[in-house]
Amino acid sequence: MQFRPCIDLHEGKVKQIVGETLTDKNEEVVENFVSEFDSAYYAELFKRDGLKGGHVIMLGPGNEAAALRALEAYPGGLQIGGGIHAENAAFYLERGASHVIVTSYIFRDGQLNEEHLERIVSEVGKEKLVIDLSCKAKNSKWYVVTNQWKQFSDFEVNPENIRYLENRCSEFLIHAVDVEGKQQGIQSELAKALADWVQLPTTYAGGARSLADVQHFYELTAGKLDITIGSALDIFGGKQSYREVLDYFAALT
Repeated sequence: MQFRPCIDLHEGKVKQIVGETLTDKNEEVVENFVSEFDSAYYAELFKRDGLKGGHVIMLGPGNEAAALRALEAYPGGLQIGGGIHAENAAFYLERGASHVIVTSYIFRDGQLNEEHLERIVSEVGKEKLVIDLSCKAKNSKWYVVTNQWKQFSDFEVNPENIRYLENRCSEFLIHAVDVEGKQQGIQSELAKALADWVQLPTTYAGGARSLADVQHFYELTAGKLDITIGSALDIFGGKQSYREVLDYFAALT
């Protein structure tokens, strides 16, 4: 298990928001934290601390310049997602991203768009592609949600579908939408299921608020999954010490 850092960008600033409140009307967004530092500051911090495989997520338009500053500050150390498609993916890889992350481009109108999936795999290669399966619970199952996490797709996150996508990407990023940004604890059922299902490197994001949660996650998943901690960290306005998190993960290795 590794700690995967994150840099979430909204309106060109580093923020921590409640993802489900993201809309086209920005006044409705619930912000947990707005940083006085820019994206490059956090990229340089993660580079200094030797953290790899973190992700920069562009939450809406107007974040491209900030995203590029982060990639240029830590070339090869960060993945990028948010508005990525076949036509712009190579550009971000050329500017320093280690991988591109896709969600909405391959999930359209409530379904997996096979044509778009094959197009971006052809463009960048599966080894550079991370698929984000942002999912919510419905009828005791997990489904990918799109359109700012408000529309359920018909794509169930289950062993069969995971196996299908594993042939087309190198990693998964899984957002547990029901708890993301809320610091209510991890989605235990989802974490445990993913540990049983996935064979590729997989990062879980959503709800982690303390080292106790991280330890619980480690025990649930037998250390098979990586984890992101966002708004709970003191570097993002939370109470959990970033340094203590680094020490915890250093002790695991």
